[in-house]
Amino acid sequence: MARGCLCCLKYMMFIFNLIFWLCGCGLLGVGIWLSVSQGSFATFSPSFPSLSAANMVITIGAIVMVTGFLGCLGAIKEKKCLLLSFFIVLLIILLAELILLILFFVYSDKVSENCKQDLKDGLALYNSDNNIGLRNAWNIIQAEWKCCGVIAYSDWHEALQEKMVPDRCCQEHYQDCGKNSTNMFWNRGCFEKVEEWLDDNKHLLGTIGMVILVVQLLGMAFSMTLFHHIHRTGKKYDA
Repeated sequence: MARGCLCCLKYMMFIFNLIFWLCGCGLLGVGIWLSVSQGSFATFSPSFPSLSAANMVITIGAIVMVTGFLGCLGAIKEKKCLLLSFFIVLLIILLAELILLILFFVYSDKVSENCKQDLKDGLALYNSDNNIGLRNAWNIIQAEWKCCGVIAYSDWHEALQEKMVPDRCCQEHYQDCGKNSTNMFWNRGCFEKVEEWLDDNKHLLGTIGMVILVVQLLGMAFSMTLFHHIHRTGKKYDA
């Protein structure tokens, strides 16, 4: 009975981590594609130029791939060192998530103000030749979310130092519509829109966070169960 349960646990852990590893491969591929095709797409912050959508997806994909690989190989080969490494990686990720979450809630107001100022500073790079990714990102955000600037469309006046806004700020979009000061622009800032979206979807985001937490805890529990069983018996239970 014990042998059957351990074999079941072993292959369940292998299949789960194989799916995890494949997801990591997919994320890494998407990140590389974004990096090659879109450059610094979604790099809004001049203080953190490397914090782009492409780099974030590549980093997450690489972490998921490594974690999934350790779990797969550790489970199927019943290697204690790999199972322990898998457990340690998940523990480090879990602790990092908890620390970042606590810091965010403790310093939420300060983080919000710093983000607003940093995004405003980044608007000045909109028309620069080496920041096509930033320009594309702002165009997409403003068009899809029907917003303009960080706080209001006047942010663009300060950043570009002239009475104009990107064409995607126009409620009636056409070529060079942002240069006509008599046009109607979206009167809400994009930062407010993001905050509103997060507030409207807080239950969904909380549910996703809880699912991720449960998956991490189960992965840690299964890896330690298998680790201790192999350590106690010194045997492999092959199906």
